[in-house]
Amino acid sequence: MMDRKHNIRNISVIAHVDHGKSTLTDSLISSAGIIAEQRAGDVRFMDSRDDEQARGITIKSTSVSLYYERDEEKEKNVPYLINLIDSPGHVDFSSEVTAALRVTDGALVVVDCIEGVCVQTETVLRQAIAERIRPVLFLNKLDRVFSELQPSLEECYKIFRNAIESVNVICQTYKDEKLGNIEVQLFFKVLPYTGRVGFGSGLHAWGFTLRDFSRLYASKFGLSSEKTMKRLWGENFWDPVAKDWVTKNTGVFFKDGENDIFLKNGKLVRGFCQFVLHPIRTLYDAVMNDQKDKIQPNIEGTASEIEKEGH
Repeated sequence: MMDRKHNIRNISVIAHVDHGKSTLTDSLISSAGIIAEQRAGDVRFMDSRDDEQARGITIKSTSVSLYYERDEEKEKNVPYLINLIDSPGHVDFSSEVTAALRVTDGALVVVDCIEGVCVQTETVLRQAIAERIRPVLFLNKLDRVFSELQPSLEECYKIFRNAIESVNVICQTYKDEKLGNIEVQLFFKVLPYTGRVGFGSGLHAWGFTLRDFSRLYASKFGLSSEKTMKRLWGENFWDPVAKDWVTKNTGVFFKDGENDIFLKNGKLVRGFCQFVLHPIRTLYDAVMNDQKDKIQPNIEGTASEIEKEGH
């Protein structure tokens, strides 16, 4: 793999302290088969020094090589060699972050959903942009949002949106003017419907992007995957009466009362909340409550509900 230079990627994981970089890295390493899945998050594989293990923080940047395959347009199972660097999040070790960023192609920015963008998040983002490194955002600890905050689905969307907007504000604040205005906006901006924002839990080793759900729903809605991605974020609502997407949340009422999933207090539910968060949260609650009979029906539930509406 080292001889195939075009298929080598150097990625740095950067974030504020205790936002879950090392835990997320453990999950990625376990997916590559280097450590057992049961130990991911506890072993802290990248914290190789004794003082790092004792204090529970990353002090030195550490790298590991991972093998990955992905399906592309013209070829399936294309192999890649990913050199992943776990960098410190503490402000005292910012020099380690700079050293890591100067040998990487891209940066995975990890943000705690509950704490949001913090001081060191801005610092490491500024360092990445100074090195002209394109960031990709991962909103971590969704399990804590569901179990601790227990917000409504609309409140969950606002939490995610605020975190994404905060990251984009930082990217636009410290952008490199030499790249040009149009190029800068496209290069540094992270948006969910472009596939550059991930959601998940590093501790429980699960995550997704809107691209995953767009592939699931594209044939149901009769749209391309790219167009479906745009419908699953922002001011987009599925109208079961018109059987079409609308951009205004208008009140809709049913006589049969069988369409509660599409409505909330007489209004349409946002597409992201309805088709992404609702099945995940239902599945999460079923797993946490050990309701095995609800797990399998929920996986195919949302797709079947679309079919019931005649689409």
